[in-house]
Amino acid sequence: MPERHSRREFLQTTGLGGVAVASARAAGAAPAKPDAGGYIDCQSHMYPRALLDYMETRTKPPLVYRRGDVRYTLVGQWQRKVLPKHTDLDAKLADMDRVGIATTALTINDPGPECFGEDGPKVARMANDFLGETARAYPGRFIPLALLPLQDMEASLKELDRCVNQLGARGILLYSNLNGRFPDEPPFRPLFRRAEEMDLPIFLHPAYPVTFDVTRDYDMTGGLALMFDTSIALCRIILSGLLEQHPRLKLVCPHLGGTLPYLIGRIDHQTQVLKRGAENIKKPPSEYLKQIYLDVVSPLALAIRFGYDMVGPDHLLYGSDHPWVDPALIAEKVKSLGLSAEDERKIFRENAKKLFRL
Repeated sequence: MPERHSRREFLQTTGLGGVAVASARAAGAAPAKPDAGGYIDCQSHMYPRALLDYMETRTKPPLVYRRGDVRYTLVGQWQRKVLPKHTDLDAKLADMDRVGIATTALTINDPGPECFGEDGPKVARMANDFLGETARAYPGRFIPLALLPLQDMEASLKELDRCVNQLGARGILLYSNLNGRFPDEPPFRPLFRRAEEMDLPIFLHPAYPVTFDVTRDYDMTGGLALMFDTSIALCRIILSGLLEQHPRLKLVCPHLGGTLPYLIGRIDHQTQVLKRGAENIKKPPSEYLKQIYLDVVSPLALAIRFGYDMVGPDHLLYGSDHPWVDPALIAEKVKSLGLSAEDERKIFRENAKKLFRL
């Protein structure tokens, strides 16, 4: 036991993101093979320790600071505790096994590289190396989603090629706003074209929200502002005509699409009846929404049922949002709906298997 402890501490002082992978190996965990019938989790997060260490050297946000032994991230004006499971690969694997998750699409929690200025490409490489190392260490257990320094499109496309060809990435993580700018804006559009060409799904994930200032009271940022951010970004993508221009693009929106499915009837009326914002689309926005995959991360079964009725079982994906959410909670809510065995298989496994080409 002392040998394991000393090796863990040694590994935590070395290298890039491999510390988490190496520490799991040091604990005696062998690369696990996925159960052929297990769940595929499309949303799960970790922080490479090397990234947190780098952020701790920064003097302006985004940065990391400590209160005693606890680390906090500060992005803009929003501070959040780094949970122990954010850096503990052993704990993530244990939670996956407990719930029956065979494979997890793994991403880095925000902030994204675009928030780090000229250091963005370095941050992206640090994160992607960690994701690639983790996936190689545990064949079949993890799917890396590439993180890109989108303030520099040339560097982003180069990094995307590296992630796919060298690190085994099967998709792209795209934040709902890119340091305050939205993904549909012209500088970011080459990414959608490349994703369609490479048949890579884009996973839209909330970032430090543009509505932070009006939701900081009563600590509403996590509950409301993040959902507003993805809703705004997704609506902009639809109304911009990007899905019209790239009909084979595969787009995933977490948390059941934020608030957009609930409001899409109003968006249809605005565009189709009042003729507001319909210049770039040929169909009602709800028709484009039905092309998008939604993950079922919600603690409310009624919301999952609404998503099911909105986009159908072929466009729903199981996700956990681990470690912020217990993976068992979301699985139980899906199970409580009493769906057919075939629809459950689609949501828990088959849709993601096709989407990520597993």
